Formats: sequence, C-alpha cells, structure tokens
Amino acid sequence: MSWFKKNSALITAMIVTAAFLAANFILLSKDIYWLILLPLAGLVLLFFMLKFETVLLVIALLTPFAIDFAIMPGMELSMPVEPMMILFTVMFIFRVLVARHENVYDPRLLRHPVSIAILSMLVWMVISSFTSRMPAVSFKYFAARLWFVIPFYFAAAQIFRNRDRMRQLVWCYIFSLVVVILITTAKTFGNFHDLQTLHRVMKPFYNDHTAYGCVTAFFVPIVFHLVFSSQGRKWLKPLMLGCFAVLLVGLFLSYSRAAWISVLGAVGVYFAIRMGLKVKWMMLFFGLGVTLFFFYQSDVLYKLGKNKQDSSYDLSGQVKSISNISTDASNLERLNRWASAMRMFKERPVFGCGPGTYQFLYASYQRSYQLSVISTNAGNLGNAHSEYIGPLTEQGIPGAACVLAIFLLTFATGVRVYRTASDPSVASLALAFTLSLLTYYIHGIFNNFLDTDKLSVPFWAFTAAVVALDVFSEKKSEKVDNLDVMTQQSLKKD
Repeated sequence: MSWFKKNSALITAMIVTAAFLAANFILLSKDIYWLILLPLAGLVLLFFMLKFETVLLVIALLTPFAIDFAIMPGMELSMPVEPMMILFTVMFIFRVLVARHENVYDPRLLRHPVSIAILSMLVWMVISSFTSRMPAVSFKYFAARLWFVIPFYFAAAQIFRNRDRMRQLVWCYIFSLVVVILITTAKTFGNFHDLQTLHRVMKPFYNDHTAYGCVTAFFVPIVFHLVFSSQGRKWLKPLMLGCFAVLLVGLFLSYSRAAWISVLGAVGVYFAIRMGLKVKWMMLFFGLGVTLFFFYQSDVLYKLGKNKQDSSYDLSGQVKSISNISTDASNLERLNRWASAMRMFKERPVFGCGPGTYQFLYASYQRSYQLSVISTNAGNLGNAHSEYIGPLTEQGIPGAACVLAIFLLTFATGVRVYRTASDPSVASLALAFTLSLLTYYIHGIFNNFLDTDKLSVPFWAFTAAVVALDVFSEKKSEKVDNLDVMTQQSLKKD
C-alpha cells in the first residue's frame, strides 16, 4: 500500500493512458486518428505539472534542433519548442497569479532595474501594437515575445536561485549545439570554395550563417569559463574541452564576420574590466567613438568606399571585406535596410510602424541607387538587420530606449556582481554570463535575432542568470556587516 501511495501519480497516468488508448482503438474504425495523440498530450501535461523546472531544461535541449513549421497560412511555429513555451507560459502565470503558491516568486526579482526595463519594453510593445500599421502582425509578434521572455527570464530568474540550474541549462543547449555544429561541419567538407553553400549548410537548424555564427560566438565566453573553472569529475574535463573545441570550429567555419567581431569585442572588454575600468568610463568611450564617427562620417565612408574586397572563404579576404561598402553585397544590403529603416522612423518617430512590421513595409522606402544584387521587395529576407535600428523603426524612440536600457542595465549589473560578490565563483560566473551577452550586444549592431527561439532562449536565460546572481548572492559589504554583527554579539556575551 505504501508503494501505491508513493507512486499514485504514475499509476493514475498509466490508467488514464490505457483508457484513452482503449477509446482510440474503438474510434479507429471511424478514421478519427488524431485522438491517438490525446494520451501523449495528457502525459506531457502531467510532466509539466510534476517537473516544472525540468521542462525549461528540456526546451533548451531541443531548441538547437527545432525547425520552423507552418501550422496555418501566415503563421509558423518552431517545432516542438514554441508550443512547449506557450504551455509553460500559461502554467507559470497560473502558478504565480492564480494558485499563488507560497514562495513561488521572489518580489525582489520584479523590482530589479533590468526587470523594470523588460516590463517597460513589453508595455510599450502593446501600446505600439495598437497604433501599428499592421495590428494583427504586431500582436502576433508581441505574443511570441511573451512566450520567449516569461519562461526564460521571469520564470528562469526564480529557478536560477539554484545556481546548478544555470550550468545545467547551458550544457543542455551546448550539447545539442555541438551536435548541430558536427553535422554542419560534415556538410562543409568539399564545399570550402563555394561561399554560397557555406552560408547555407547549417539549414534546417539555423536559417543562415549569421544566426549560426551569432549563437556559437554567444556561448564561447560561458563555455570557456565552465571548462577552465570546473571542479567536477576528472573524466568530464576532456569531454568539456572537446565541446569547447567544436564550438571554436563552428565559430570559424560560420564565416560570420559579425560573430568574429563580437568575440574580439568581448575579449577587449574583459581586459578592460580586469584592469578596473568603471562601467561609466566604458560607456563614455563608446559614446565618444560613435560621436566621432558621425562627426567625421564623410571621411570615414570615403575611405571605406575604396575597399573592393568581397566576402571570401579565405580568412584574410573575409576579414578585409568587413569594411567594404562599395561592392560587398551583404554590407550594401545592410546599409540599404538601415537607410530604409531611418526613412520609416522619420515618418513615425514616437510609435513606429508597429512591432514586427518592418519586413512587410520597407520595400517602398528603398532607393534604386542603394539596392544591392540581393535586394528584394518581397519582405522574405529578414528585417532591419540591427537590434537597435529595428526597434527604433517599429516602436519609435521609447521602444529603442527600452532595448538599450535592458542591455546597459544588464551589463552594469553583471560587472557589479563580478566586483562585489563575496564568493569568487559567483563573481567569475557573473562575468562569463555578462561577456556572453556582450557578444550579442555587439552582434546586434549588424543583425537582430531576438524574434527567433534560437537566440531568445539563451539570451533571456543569461539575462535572468545575471539578475539572479545579483539578487540571491551575498555581497562583500553584506559579509562584512554580518561579521560585525557576530563580533558585537560575542563581545556582549563576554
């Protein structure tokens, strides 16, 4: 009897499954085959209820393998992860707002500046969806952003109270990503002289080499930290080193110039942080660089226009082509998209054209003298190619300000945790997550992928990890205060 009590949930699931199977076999004669899926759906729902935190790890494990699937005309979902995110979102909201489980959510997470910036972004997305030129598109875009942010930021931040969960999520994604990299690398052999093929060999798992390069660059800092700071079993070390080596191979063979730049930028910022440079000075230097560019943009663009090196499978040629804005099709198309976006922004600077609508509207804003050989009017080749210009065009100045605030506040939080955490392992972990996020902040200048599950899952999870380390970790000042209290108590006893 005690065994039946301990395993009542399992026994119930087996009975319900058997009942559904029996009913389905009876109805097979009437060709109602879809009912056979009901027992599976019941088991999935039970798994979500009993292993809520584990579901997040399963989604991370499946994300690199997910493939876009048209469930109806005009609507695609990344299968199977987006349906899982939707169900997770509904259940999380129920647990927090309806069930009100005791200690289900720490209010300090909601009061954190990063959380406030994210909530502001979501609120403004709703407002700008109402004023959108294509409201249906904007509200679908907003809904997708919700089921990315709620599971992997708001839910994950609470789950990451247990730091082991952070490492588990990273390795779940990395394990699958390594498999994808090995498959992609195998398809690369024999095609080194065909750059167009190299840009597509990562399909169907990633749309093109830019998204593939972005995610491999994203995981370089955190995996480097986990490999060289791990205190686990010795037999795991070679396996972890192998994963890191595969990651570097994937980064190199992605031939994504933006990914290479983002890693180099993260390395430079790492040394700046280690030297003790304050965040405000880093921001000041960055702002000064942007200001000087706009002040001397005519001279800079003239120099860049003299570069004729196109994209190449050769490393040196690919590096040289980064600054080619005269003949390189990728660079020319990016400038075309940015110019079109700015024309759209000038028309509606406050509310924008609406979340997710740029790719459907920008065609009429193109100019013939800016078109490249890969330009299109169909709106089927991506968006504004910038994580900063895109929101500016679609959601106006407030939308872009929210995105920028999220990036800056998260970066500042990560650096602060690194410098104030009393536990050195927490400090180094916070820095690793921050540098991984920084690779995306840099990459976001040239591309934007937060409307996809492939990048949204690790991006929001890492943002949640930085916030969780800030909220739940002991700071040096707190440790000193606690020691002072203990000293005073001991003196009183004496």
